[in-house]
Amino acid sequence: MDAATITTPTVLILLGPPGAGKGTQARMLEEKFGLVQLSTGDLLRVAVAAGTEAGKAAKAVMEAGDLVSDEIVIAILRDRMAEPDCSKGVILDGFPRTTVQAEALDGLLSENNQKISAAISLEVEDAEMVIRISGRYTCDGCGEGFHDTFKIPAVEGKCDKCGHTEFNRRADDNAETVASRLTAYHAQTAPLITYYASHGVLKRTDAMGKIEDIANDLERVVGEAMS
Repeated sequence: MDAATITTPTVLILLGPPGAGKGTQARMLEEKFGLVQLSTGDLLRVAVAAGTEAGKAAKAVMEAGDLVSDEIVIAILRDRMAEPDCSKGVILDGFPRTTVQAEALDGLLSENNQKISAAISLEVEDAEMVIRISGRYTCDGCGEGFHDTFKIPAVEGKCDKCGHTEFNRRADDNAETVASRLTAYHAQTAPLITYYASHGVLKRTDAMGKIEDIANDLERVVGEAMS
């Protein structure tokens, strides 16, 4: 199936911990199926900058130092999904995070006789994810990514791409912090897995292999969900 054959809006949810590759895979699915990736963090920033009603509400809440409510997030999603470029469908990344949000999303979709096409869980091994994330670092000159184990510079201490010799490592990309983030993710996501499984839309895919292999598997899953 390609973008030209999609006749009804598709709504995909990507579930997976930090570092599982959701962003990379979402971009590939965008190109393959003509969908639009929607990240709630990006949507909030755009809505605030644009000064929409929902954006103004979000700005007031954030300036007060509070968390943006589910109602405001849903309102921003409603506005964004009504735009023409979302007519073929969307990929939601980072929302919902709880079953309450999942129910609110179902309510939003039902307004337009839509429903979740598939909630895809990118399955990873925690121990491997700790290694994968905690070993990451980037070139300070061009931003090229490297890894202590999987992608070491050809010349020690020198960027392969631009030759720079200074590198950056995120403060929270350490084993302890990554393990804590994974624990929190599983605590939040376990109910969502159950929720979408009970609705018959949960799909699982192994996200521990090569990017190309994962992409091929996701294309198959998405194609089946949209057929």
